[in-house]
Amino acid sequence: QVQLVESGGGLVQAGGSLRLSCAASGRAFSNYGMGWFRQAPGKEREFVAAISWSGGSTYYADSVKGRFTISRDNAKNLGYLQMNSLKPEDTAVYYCAAGSRYAVVLMTTQKKYDYWGQGTQVTVSL
Repeated sequence: QVQLVESGGGLVQAGGSLRLSCAASGRAFSNYGMGWFRQAPGKEREFVAAISWSGGSTYYADSVKGRFTISRDNAKNLGYLQMNSLKPEDTAVYYCAAGSRYAVVLMTTQKKYDYWGQGTQVTVSL
């Protein structure tokens, strides 16, 4: 079993940067692919980024390509989402998730994930 807790959210000015962390419990974190999703008020939860169990492969939503970087440190049971050049439209609750191994291009749907964190709020101001 895996339990996930996000942190690092907060208020940041447009154009700024923020790094989200996802702390995982247990010894099996490295056996799971990991993803980040976000949900803005009144909108459906959307895919942001995914990373393979080994960290060797990543995949991003078009809306964040070139700005966000997903990474993981399995030795520390941590996942990360580095967010640069933030825009007001990035404002959302961000969730990390872990699931069984799939190719990262297949990890764009919530159904691929077994475990979810509670989310952390990211607000990008003007």
